[in-house]
Amino acid sequence: MKKAYRVKKEREFQAVFQTGASFANRKFVVYRLEKKEQPHFRVGLSVGKKVGNAVCRNEVKRKIRAAIYSLKEEIEPELDFIVIARPSIKGLTYDEIRSNLVHVLKLAKIIDREEKSK
Repeated sequence: MKKAYRVKKEREFQAVFQTGASFANRKFVVYRLEKKEQPHFRVGLSVGKKVGNAVCRNEVKRKIRAAIYSLKEEIEPELDFIVIARPSIKGLTYDEIRSNLVHVLKLAKIIDREEKSK
């Protein structure tokens, strides 16, 4: 995912935390903030040390980024959102992470769709 699609700066993270709305399920917490006249969405990831060591955290972040990339066309463009992984995410497969992420993004009204049957 390109850097333009990421929330990177501490100031931007804090703006989303302080003025955005939060939504959660058992695996993720998502904060969302609408930003008018933005050409595309931006996402920030947070995976804490309770999830595991650096190798485990980076693996989780790669899976989350891949899941978001697969949903890219369905995400509202005028939006910044932060995805925080809870410790129970450790050891899940990509498909499990993606289904949990889709669930919490629907709760946050970041995507609005019914899951396609496979």
